[in-house]
Amino acid sequence: MTPSAPGSPGRDRCLDLSRRDFLKHAGAAAAVPLIRPARTILGQERVGPTPTDPAETAVARFYKTLTKEQRETIAFPFDHPKRSQVNNNWAIVKPTIGDLSPEQQALCREIMRGLCSEDGFERFMKQMEEDYGGFESYHVAVFGEPGTDKPFEWVLSGRHDTLRADGNSVEGVAFGGPIFYGHDPTGTGNDDPEHTGNVWWYQGRQANEIFLSLDQEQQKRALHDTREPDAPRTIRLKGQEIHSVPGLPVAELDDERKQMVRRLITDMLSPFRGPDAAEVLACLDAAGGVDALRLTYYKDGDIGNDRTWDIWKVEGPAFAWYFHGSPHVHTWLHVARAAEYQRPAGG
Repeated sequence: MTPSAPGSPGRDRCLDLSRRDFLKHAGAAAAVPLIRPARTILGQERVGPTPTDPAETAVARFYKTLTKEQRETIAFPFDHPKRSQVNNNWAIVKPTIGDLSPEQQALCREIMRGLCSEDGFERFMKQMEEDYGGFESYHVAVFGEPGTDKPFEWVLSGRHDTLRADGNSVEGVAFGGPIFYGHDPTGTGNDDPEHTGNVWWYQGRQANEIFLSLDQEQQKRALHDTREPDAPRTIRLKGQEIHSVPGLPVAELDDERKQMVRRLITDMLSPFRGPDAAEVLACLDAAGGVDALRLTYYKDGDIGNDRTWDIWKVEGPAFAWYFHGSPHVHTWLHVARAAEYQRPAGG
Protein backbone atom coordinates (compact mmCIF):
# COMPACT_ATOMS: atom_id res chain seq x y z
CA MET A 1 0.00 0.00 0.00
CA THR A 2 1.38 3.41 -0.97
CA PRO A 3 1.20 5.79 1.99
CA SER A 4 -0.62 9.06 1.56
CA ALA A 5 0.99 12.38 2.41
CA PRO A 6 -0.70 13.77 5.52
CA GLY A 7 -1.93 17.32 5.67
CA SER A 8 -0.51 18.53 2.36
CA PRO A 9 -2.44 19.86 -0.67
CA GLY A 10 -1.28 18.88 -4.16
CA ARG A 11 1.76 20.68 -5.54
CA ASP A 12 -0.04 22.24 -8.54
CA ARG A 13 -2.78 23.56 -6.28
CA CYS A 14 -0.13 24.96 -3.95
CA LEU A 15 1.53 26.85 -6.80
CA ASP A 16 -1.78 28.26 -8.01
CA LEU A 17 -2.83 29.77 -4.69
CA SER A 18 -2.78 33.50 -4.32
CA ARG A 19 -1.06 34.71 -1.14
CA ARG A 20 -4.42 35.84 0.34
CA ASP A 21 -6.08 32.50 -0.42
CA PHE A 22 -3.07 30.61 0.85
CA LEU A 23 -3.03 32.45 4.16
CA LYS A 24 -6.70 31.60 4.63
CA HIS A 25 -5.91 27.92 4.03
CA ALA A 26 -2.81 27.96 6.27
CA GLY A 27 -4.64 29.74 9.08
CA ALA A 28 -7.25 26.98 9.16
CA ALA A 29 -4.52 24.33 9.33
CA ALA A 30 -2.74 26.19 12.12
CA ALA A 31 -5.90 26.12 14.21
CA VAL A 32 -5.50 22.36 14.67
CA PRO A 33 -3.97 21.62 18.12
CA LEU A 34 -0.23 21.10 17.87
CA ILE A 35 1.65 18.06 19.13
CA ARG A 36 3.56 19.10 22.23
CA PRO A 37 5.76 17.15 24.64
CA ALA A 38 3.85 16.04 27.72
CA ARG A 39 6.78 16.90 29.98
CA THR A 40 9.41 19.59 29.70
CA ILE A 41 13.08 18.80 29.49
CA LEU A 42 13.70 21.96 31.51
CA GLY A 43 12.26 20.26 34.59
CA GLN A 44 13.50 17.25 36.49
CA GLU A 45 11.66 14.63 34.44
CA ARG A 46 13.27 13.25 31.32
CA VAL A 47 11.35 13.17 28.07
CA GLY A 48 11.78 10.47 25.47
CA PRO A 49 11.95 6.69 25.17
CA THR A 50 12.78 4.40 28.09
CA PRO A 51 14.44 0.97 28.33
CA THR A 52 11.00 -0.55 28.87
CA ASP A 53 9.47 0.78 25.65
CA PRO A 54 8.55 -1.81 22.97
CA ALA A 55 11.53 -1.13 20.69
CA GLU A 56 14.01 -1.23 23.55
CA THR A 57 12.66 -4.42 25.11
CA ALA A 58 12.89 -6.03 21.67
CA VAL A 59 16.51 -4.83 21.47
CA ALA A 60 17.23 -6.59 24.78
CA ARG A 61 15.64 -9.80 23.53
CA PHE A 62 17.55 -9.53 20.24
CA TYR A 63 20.83 -9.07 22.11
CA LYS A 64 20.21 -12.21 24.18
CA THR A 65 19.82 -14.30 21.00
CA LEU A 66 23.24 -13.36 19.61
CA THR A 67 25.74 -16.19 19.44
CA LYS A 68 29.36 -15.71 20.49
CA GLU A 69 30.35 -15.38 16.82
CA GLN A 70 27.60 -12.83 16.16
CA ARG A 71 28.62 -10.74 19.18
CA GLU A 72 32.13 -10.57 17.77
CA THR A 73 30.70 -9.22 14.51
CA ILE A 74 27.77 -6.93 15.35
CA ALA A 75 28.11 -6.08 19.07
CA PHE A 76 30.42 -3.34 20.36
CA PRO A 77 31.19 -1.36 23.53
CA PHE A 78 28.86 1.58 24.06
CA ASP A 79 31.62 4.14 23.47
CA HIS A 80 32.66 2.65 20.10
CA PRO A 81 32.93 5.44 17.46
CA LYS A 82 30.65 3.63 15.03
CA ARG A 83 27.70 4.31 17.32
CA SER A 84 27.74 8.04 16.58
CA GLN A 85 28.16 7.80 12.83
CA VAL A 86 25.51 8.81 10.32
CA ASN A 87 25.50 8.65 6.55
CA ASN A 88 23.22 8.27 3.58
CA ASN A 89 24.41 4.84 2.39
CA TRP A 90 26.61 2.68 4.57
CA ALA A 91 26.96 -0.70 6.25
CA ILE A 92 27.66 -0.34 9.95
CA VAL A 93 28.63 -4.04 9.93
CA LYS A 94 29.06 -6.52 7.08
CA PRO A 95 26.22 -8.97 7.89
CA THR A 96 22.74 -8.00 6.78
CA ILE A 97 19.51 -8.60 8.65
CA GLY A 98 18.89 -11.35 6.12
CA ASP A 99 22.02 -13.14 7.37
CA LEU A 100 20.51 -13.46 10.85
CA SER A 101 18.28 -16.27 12.09
CA PRO A 102 14.52 -16.07 11.37
CA GLU A 103 13.92 -15.25 15.06
CA GLN A 104 16.50 -12.45 14.98
CA GLN A 105 15.08 -11.05 11.74
CA ALA A 106 11.63 -10.96 13.32
CA LEU A 107 13.01 -9.15 16.37
CA CYS A 108 14.74 -6.57 14.17
CA ARG A 109 11.45 -5.93 12.38
CA GLU A 110 9.74 -5.62 15.77
CA ILE A 111 12.34 -3.04 16.81
CA MET A 112 11.83 -1.13 13.57
CA ARG A 113 8.07 -1.15 14.02
CA GLY A 114 8.53 0.11 17.57
CA LEU A 115 10.54 3.09 16.32
CA CYS A 116 7.79 4.30 13.98
CA SER A 117 4.21 5.44 13.89
CA GLU A 118 1.91 3.16 11.90
CA ASP A 119 2.09 5.49 8.91
CA GLY A 120 5.85 5.90 9.31
CA PHE A 121 6.44 2.14 9.34
CA GLU A 122 4.59 1.81 6.01
CA ARG A 123 6.65 4.64 4.53
CA PHE A 124 9.94 3.15 5.69
CA MET A 125 9.00 -0.32 4.41
CA LYS A 126 8.13 1.10 0.98
CA GLN A 127 11.32 3.16 0.89
CA MET A 128 13.50 0.22 1.96
CA GLU A 129 11.97 -2.08 -0.63
CA GLU A 130 12.50 0.40 -3.46
CA ASP A 131 15.94 1.59 -2.36
CA TYR A 132 17.68 -1.53 -1.11
CA GLY A 133 15.59 -4.59 -1.91
CA GLY A 134 13.77 -4.68 1.42
CA PHE A 135 14.29 -4.54 5.16
CA GLU A 136 16.42 -7.71 5.22
CA SER A 137 19.10 -5.99 3.12
CA TYR A 138 19.88 -3.48 5.91
CA HIS A 139 22.48 -3.85 8.65
CA VAL A 140 22.19 -3.60 12.44
CA ALA A 141 24.67 -3.29 15.29
CA VAL A 142 24.29 -3.24 19.06
CA PHE A 143 26.32 -1.08 21.41
CA GLY A 144 26.55 -1.52 25.17
CA GLU A 145 24.49 -4.05 27.11
CA PRO A 146 20.74 -4.00 26.40
CA GLY A 147 18.58 -5.51 29.12
CA THR A 148 20.81 -4.26 31.95
CA ASP A 149 21.07 -0.96 33.80
CA LYS A 150 23.96 0.04 31.51
CA PRO A 151 23.59 2.30 28.44
CA PHE A 152 22.93 0.71 25.06
CA GLU A 153 21.97 1.56 21.50
CA TRP A 154 20.75 -0.38 18.46
CA VAL A 155 21.64 1.19 15.11
CA LEU A 156 20.25 0.35 11.67
CA SER A 157 22.11 1.41 8.53
CA GLY A 158 21.89 0.94 4.79
CA ARG A 159 20.84 2.90 1.74
CA HIS A 160 18.95 6.02 2.82
CA ASP A 161 18.64 5.14 6.50
CA THR A 162 20.50 5.61 9.77
CA LEU A 163 18.06 4.95 12.63
CA ARG A 164 18.49 4.33 16.36
CA ALA A 165 16.90 2.89 19.50
CA ASP A 166 18.67 3.79 22.75
CA GLY A 167 16.10 3.96 25.56
CA ASN A 168 17.34 7.50 26.23
CA SER A 169 20.84 6.24 27.05
CA VAL A 170 22.39 9.29 25.38
CA GLU A 171 21.75 12.25 27.67
CA GLY A 172 20.30 15.37 26.09
CA VAL A 173 20.29 14.09 22.48
CA ALA A 174 17.13 13.17 20.58
CA PHE A 175 17.06 9.78 18.84
CA GLY A 176 20.31 8.88 20.61
CA GLY A 177 22.27 10.73 17.92
CA PRO A 178 21.96 12.07 14.37
CA ILE A 179 19.72 10.15 11.99
CA PHE A 180 19.14 10.04 8.23
CA TYR A 181 16.24 9.08 5.99
CA GLY A 182 15.72 9.39 2.23
CA HIS A 183 14.15 7.82 -0.85
CA ASP A 184 14.89 7.23 -4.55
CA PRO A 185 11.52 5.90 -5.77
CA THR A 186 12.43 5.61 -9.47
CA GLY A 187 15.70 3.76 -8.92
CA THR A 188 17.37 6.14 -11.36
CA GLY A 189 18.67 8.59 -8.78
CA ASN A 190 16.50 11.37 -10.22
CA ASP A 191 13.09 12.46 -8.96
CA ASP A 192 10.81 14.32 -11.36
CA PRO A 193 9.73 17.87 -10.39
CA GLU A 194 6.68 16.42 -8.62
CA HIS A 195 8.78 13.89 -6.67
CA THR A 196 6.25 11.28 -7.78
CA GLY A 197 6.13 8.33 -5.41
CA ASN A 198 8.59 9.80 -2.91
CA VAL A 199 7.33 8.93 0.55
CA TRP A 200 9.00 11.99 2.15
CA TRP A 201 8.08 14.74 -0.33
CA TYR A 202 5.01 15.77 1.67
CA GLN A 203 7.56 17.44 3.96
CA GLY A 204 8.96 19.40 1.03
CA ARG A 205 5.48 20.56 0.04
CA GLN A 206 4.81 21.83 3.53
CA ALA A 207 8.10 23.72 3.67
CA ASN A 208 7.23 25.38 0.36
CA GLU A 209 3.81 26.33 1.70
CA ILE A 210 5.60 28.35 4.35
CA PHE A 211 7.75 30.02 1.70
CA LEU A 212 4.65 30.97 -0.32
CA SER A 213 3.12 32.58 2.76
CA LEU A 214 6.08 34.97 3.23
CA ASP A 215 6.09 38.49 1.83
CA GLN A 216 8.59 39.40 -0.89
CA GLU A 217 11.20 40.80 1.49
CA GLN A 218 11.03 37.73 3.71
CA GLN A 219 11.33 35.43 0.71
CA LYS A 220 14.38 37.33 -0.45
CA ARG A 221 16.08 36.89 2.93
CA ALA A 222 15.17 33.21 3.15
CA LEU A 223 16.31 32.26 -0.35
CA HIS A 224 19.99 31.66 -1.09
CA ASP A 225 21.83 30.62 -4.23
CA THR A 226 24.10 27.78 -3.19
CA ARG A 227 23.07 24.68 -1.28
CA GLU A 228 25.01 23.31 1.67
CA PRO A 229 26.89 20.01 1.28
CA ASP A 230 24.83 16.83 1.27
CA ALA A 231 26.97 15.45 4.08
CA PRO A 232 26.96 14.75 7.85
CA ARG A 233 28.93 17.92 8.65
CA THR A 234 25.94 19.99 7.55
CA ILE A 235 24.05 19.04 10.72
CA ARG A 236 26.79 19.93 13.18
CA LEU A 237 25.00 21.88 15.91
CA LYS A 238 26.16 25.48 15.83
CA GLY A 239 25.15 26.86 19.21
CA GLN A 240 25.42 30.64 19.28
CA GLU A 241 27.13 30.57 15.88
CA ILE A 242 23.64 30.21 14.44
CA HIS A 243 23.23 33.98 14.58
CA SER A 244 25.88 34.40 11.87
CA VAL A 245 24.51 31.87 9.36
CA PRO A 246 22.19 32.73 6.43
CA GLY A 247 18.45 32.36 6.66
CA LEU A 248 15.29 34.07 7.81
CA PRO A 249 14.91 34.21 11.62
CA VAL A 250 11.59 32.69 12.63
CA ALA A 251 11.48 35.15 15.54
CA GLU A 252 10.76 37.92 13.01
CA LEU A 253 7.65 36.19 11.66
CA ASP A 254 4.12 36.76 12.91
CA ASP A 255 2.37 34.22 15.11
CA GLU A 256 0.57 32.60 12.19
CA ARG A 257 3.79 31.78 10.35
CA LYS A 258 5.47 30.66 13.58
CA GLN A 259 2.61 28.21 14.01
CA MET A 260 3.22 27.00 10.46
CA VAL A 261 6.88 26.31 11.30
CA ARG A 262 5.85 24.40 14.41
CA ARG A 263 3.33 22.47 12.35
CA LEU A 264 6.02 21.62 9.79
CA ILE A 265 8.23 20.17 12.51
CA THR A 266 5.46 18.15 14.16
CA ASP A 267 4.31 16.76 10.82
CA MET A 268 7.89 15.89 9.88
CA LEU A 269 8.09 13.99 13.16
CA SER A 270 4.90 12.06 12.43
CA PRO A 271 6.68 8.99 10.94
CA PHE A 272 8.49 8.42 14.25
CA ARG A 273 7.21 7.02 17.55
CA GLY A 274 5.69 9.40 20.07
CA PRO A 275 8.51 9.35 22.69
CA ASP A 276 11.15 10.32 20.12
CA ALA A 277 8.93 13.07 18.70
CA ALA A 278 8.27 14.37 22.21
CA GLU A 279 11.98 14.46 22.97
CA VAL A 280 12.71 16.44 19.79
CA LEU A 281 10.07 19.02 20.71
CA ALA A 282 11.29 19.20 24.31
CA CYS A 283 14.87 19.75 23.13
CA LEU A 284 13.66 22.40 20.71
CA ASP A 285 11.77 24.22 23.45
CA ALA A 286 14.74 23.99 25.82
CA ALA A 287 16.94 25.67 23.20
CA GLY A 288 14.62 28.62 22.55
CA GLY A 289 11.69 27.10 20.66
CA VAL A 290 10.76 28.04 17.11
CA ASP A 291 11.85 31.64 17.77
CA ALA A 292 15.45 30.41 17.83
CA LEU A 293 15.18 28.75 14.40
CA ARG A 294 16.12 30.01 10.95
CA LEU A 295 14.54 29.04 7.63
CA THR A 296 16.74 28.76 4.55
CA TYR A 297 15.77 27.73 1.02
CA TYR A 298 18.22 27.13 -1.83
CA LYS A 299 17.87 27.97 -5.54
CA ASP A 300 20.59 25.44 -6.31
CA GLY A 301 19.10 22.05 -7.14
CA ASP A 302 15.66 23.32 -8.18
CA ILE A 303 14.36 20.33 -10.16
CA GLY A 304 12.51 21.52 -13.23
CA ASN A 305 13.32 25.18 -12.49
CA ASP A 306 9.78 25.56 -11.16
CA ARG A 307 10.68 27.68 -8.11
CA THR A 308 9.40 24.99 -5.77
CA TRP A 309 12.48 24.67 -3.61
CA ASP A 310 13.67 21.09 -3.36
CA ILE A 311 16.44 21.86 -0.86
CA TRP A 312 15.82 23.71 2.41
CA LYS A 313 16.86 23.74 6.03
CA VAL A 314 15.40 24.46 9.46
CA GLU A 315 18.20 25.22 11.90
CA GLY A 316 18.68 26.51 15.43
CA PRO A 317 21.37 26.52 18.12
CA ALA A 318 20.83 22.81 18.86
CA PHE A 319 18.54 21.84 15.97
CA ALA A 320 19.50 20.93 12.39
CA TRP A 321 17.01 19.45 9.92
CA TYR A 322 18.38 19.53 6.37
CA PHE A 323 16.04 18.41 3.60
CA HIS A 324 18.20 17.86 0.51
CA GLY A 325 15.55 16.94 -2.07
CA SER A 326 17.65 17.02 -5.23
CA PRO A 327 18.18 14.87 -7.27
CA HIS A 328 16.13 12.75 -4.83
CA VAL A 329 15.34 13.10 -1.15
CA HIS A 330 18.14 12.95 1.43
CA THR A 331 17.20 14.17 4.91
CA TRP A 332 19.64 14.78 7.76
CA LEU A 333 18.45 15.37 11.33
CA HIS A 334 20.31 16.19 14.55
CA VAL A 335 18.65 17.63 17.67
CA ALA A 336 19.91 18.09 21.22
CA ARG A 337 19.06 19.99 24.38
CA ALA A 338 22.04 22.25 23.73
CA ALA A 339 24.88 22.23 21.22
CA GLU A 340 27.37 20.92 23.77
CA TYR A 341 25.32 17.71 24.08
CA GLN A 342 25.75 16.82 20.43
CA ARG A 343 27.18 13.55 19.24
CA PRO A 344 29.73 13.57 16.41
CA ALA A 345 27.89 13.70 13.08
CA GLY A 346 30.50 11.97 10.97
CA GLY A 347 30.20 9.17 8.46
